[in-house]
Amino acid sequence: MDRDRIRMASLESKIVTAEVAASFIKDGMTIGMSGFTKSGDAKALPAVLAERATREHLKISLLTGASVSDEIDSLLTKAGVIARRMPYMGDPTLRKAINAGEVMYVDQHLSETVELLRGHQIKGIDVAIIEAAAITEEGGIIPTTSVGNSASFAIFADKIIVELNMAQPLGLEGLHDIYIPTLRPTREPVPVVAPDSRVGLPYIPLNYPGLPINPDKIAAIVITNKRDNAVKLEPADDDTNAIASHLIEFLKHEVKMGRLTNRLAPLQSGVGAVANAVLHGFIEGPFHDLTMYSEVIQDSVFDLVDSGKLTFASATAFSLTQPCWDRLFANFDKYKKHMLLRPQEISNHPEVIRRLGLIAMNTALEADIYGNVNSTHVGGTHMMNGIGGSGDFAGNAYLTTFVTKSIAKNGKISSIVPMVSHVDHPEHDVDLLVTEQGLADLRGLAPRERAKVVIDNCVHPTYKDALRDYYREALTRGGHTPHVLEKAFSWHTAFSQTGDMRNAK
Repeated sequence: MDRDRIRMASLESKIVTAEVAASFIKDGMTIGMSGFTKSGDAKALPAVLAERATREHLKISLLTGASVSDEIDSLLTKAGVIARRMPYMGDPTLRKAINAGEVMYVDQHLSETVELLRGHQIKGIDVAIIEAAAITEEGGIIPTTSVGNSASFAIFADKIIVELNMAQPLGLEGLHDIYIPTLRPTREPVPVVAPDSRVGLPYIPLNYPGLPINPDKIAAIVITNKRDNAVKLEPADDDTNAIASHLIEFLKHEVKMGRLTNRLAPLQSGVGAVANAVLHGFIEGPFHDLTMYSEVIQDSVFDLVDSGKLTFASATAFSLTQPCWDRLFANFDKYKKHMLLRPQEISNHPEVIRRLGLIAMNTALEADIYGNVNSTHVGGTHMMNGIGGSGDFAGNAYLTTFVTKSIAKNGKISSIVPMVSHVDHPEHDVDLLVTEQGLADLRGLAPRERAKVVIDNCVHPTYKDALRDYYREALTRGGHTPHVLEKAFSWHTAFSQTGDMRNAK
């Protein structure tokens, strides 16, 4: 075995097949698995667990960092292995099982899961499965392309299975900054004071602060040799370019008013094609020496680094298309100087977010005329992907922005509705709503003022008159936040019954 990969000689005896390692996992266990946005997740164990389920009853509660690859969520769902899942997912097969009530899904803010584990508020981790690039002389685990919840999973688990991935470059060492918060109620402040602050270790220690390292927790090491799956991103289009333009014009005005400088504040951007396209728009803006403090590093971050606009990005994972993975590993030393990966409880930590004063940009499924945002449920009932980390940032950022295209399904859905069918982000946390139609600055506005600004600036022309009619009728009912309750969800009802919100009555 390559001593650069396993530097603690006594651990070489722990190298086993995936089948042997999987024998440590029993029915009813809670499994913590590495992985965040398809990066740094397990490659071998999920397939073995799915195969075992064809021969024996095997149900587990599965915790990860965020969404993971099809080899985990889809495969294990089809095999009937997942009984409970948290805190985030993005797989269509698992989504169908969740909405059918076959899998109990617990939707959580991404900063909260390990806090619940730390406080013994949810069942502890029986086995942690962690992908690693190497293991240090002291038994520390060097993560690969994500950190997510891996550090705390490993620390709190009874046993650890390490998937040592030979396809992940050893150059990843030094990219990570593993800091674990101390215990409440005397917890010390998290010492991150800038996106490039390094406050922890370059590996996952197998101990909690004040406890000895215990490498005996590593029960098995499985050798793998497979790169991460790539994500697919829709290219920028006229609508996403317009959203980016509206936001950049707003930020230019903030600079002019003296509330920001051309360095802005650290940026946070959500996951997905719209968020990636909006972030890419900063390349053409007048801003410079930008920094990021976010969950994920997407393709646009590399474009910003190459343009000289972005100097540093802190996150918990990569989420890249295949061309961008190739670009990263072909120029790893170049990009490594501009990036680091932290545990998600630190990348999403409310204390740090509030301290740094982030400009947060996340995607909404829908918003209503008062600025409430739904980012998880279709029609108020069916889970899409989970709240992820957007709530961590929305409630604590200097400037909270939600972006969405104003219509979907070729105009059959309006993304701006009278009342959202599910509230993930209340109006109290939302500063800006942006669609391709325009930008609504909601800061300092009362509900009646907010409604006018949202309708005037964000609604597609197809739905603008209908929303104005709704609001005028609502005003006749009175109230601080006027509504026509019997019509508040009529648009959703029309879509459910006819497939088109334009048929609302």
